[in-house]
Amino acid sequence: MKTVKNFRLSGKKVIIRCDFNVPIEDGKIVDDNRIVESLQTIKYCIEKGAKVILLSHLGRVKEKEDLKKNDLKVVAKRLSKLLDREVKFINKTRGNSVEKEIASLNNGDVVLLQNTRYEDLDGKKESSNDEELGKYWASLGDIFINDAFGTCHRAHASNVGIASNIKNKGIGFLIEKELNALSSLKRPSKPFIIILGGAKVSDKIGVIEKLVKKADYILIGGGMAFTFLASEGFNIGSSILDKDNIDFCKKIISEYEDKIILPVDILTNTSYMDTNSPKERLICDIGEDEMGLDVGPKTVDLFKKYLSDAKTVLWNGPLGVCEFDSFKNGTYEVLNYLVDNDIKTIVGGGDTAAVATQANLKDKLYHVSTGGGATLEYLEGKKLPGIEVME
Repeated sequence: MKTVKNFRLSGKKVIIRCDFNVPIEDGKIVDDNRIVESLQTIKYCIEKGAKVILLSHLGRVKEKEDLKKNDLKVVAKRLSKLLDREVKFINKTRGNSVEKEIASLNNGDVVLLQNTRYEDLDGKKESSNDEELGKYWASLGDIFINDAFGTCHRAHASNVGIASNIKNKGIGFLIEKELNALSSLKRPSKPFIIILGGAKVSDKIGVIEKLVKKADYILIGGGMAFTFLASEGFNIGSSILDKDNIDFCKKIISEYEDKIILPVDILTNTSYMDTNSPKERLICDIGEDEMGLDVGPKTVDLFKKYLSDAKTVLWNGPLGVCEFDSFKNGTYEVLNYLVDNDIKTIVGGGDTAAVATQANLKDKLYHVSTGGGATLEYLEGKKLPGIEVME
């Protein structure tokens, strides 16, 4: 598979599919990590004299009301500041204005087209990999570089569609880094421990089934832990429950009893909201009106005990509701423990990546993925369409 380094870029129109799907509140970018992660490839193309054409999606566009809140103009402004050069924003996804601006580019110039998912407003052309749209976008450039790992598990017009209709194509530095880090899990240094959290068991079934034989232990927290606890007969009060997967939890525990490590205590509240006085409960003492929102201190100590000898850790999903100050301690404590003990840790994107960034620990971990869904599907052994088409 070719990378951006395999091409002579000077004077070439280079389409780069980036992942600028960043959180925006009140018209302001809350976390620009995904933009920052795209800079290496963009800067390389600029330095090599390419005419750079950037494509990205932002959010979901199902109706006209979604257009304004998912406008990429704010990203163009932030990108201009980060690159210290103008990024020309084209408020269209196709048409004469797009073609005219691209035709006028000089070497080293950068343009960003409007949100590719604006095309979803008319028949989901982007998300359904509309053939005509993929051909059109491919016609705008000489070379296509896919650097949006977070969308590689989806076959969209802006990744698979373009790649299927252009001869010269390769991956950028970000995808190369992601694949190198995740491929290291094929033969991880042991003990190899997996930490799984988040809300639903269903999101993690594939990873559990694929990696349980390879892992020494799987430490389970977050909302998904309560389905495992319920399958063992514990009363979980009003905690989140994935009823459809109780039997799966029971089966995995029975087959790998020594590998599946569950919480022994939790922090609770009587409603899904923050509180200054969370209750600390052993798992056998959860009240009917209580819901678990974080792992407790005894569980944190238990997890640290298992992690003390770890050589490789894969983590996907927070251990508690980290947007609430009173219920983020478990996740933060375990993250800091991994960093303080220099344990090789790969964070599988999503909410856990956001927590690592907010805690200023991202650069101290071995790898923090930019794609939660893509990471999970890669680890499950599934083919990623956005990668497969590049090969």
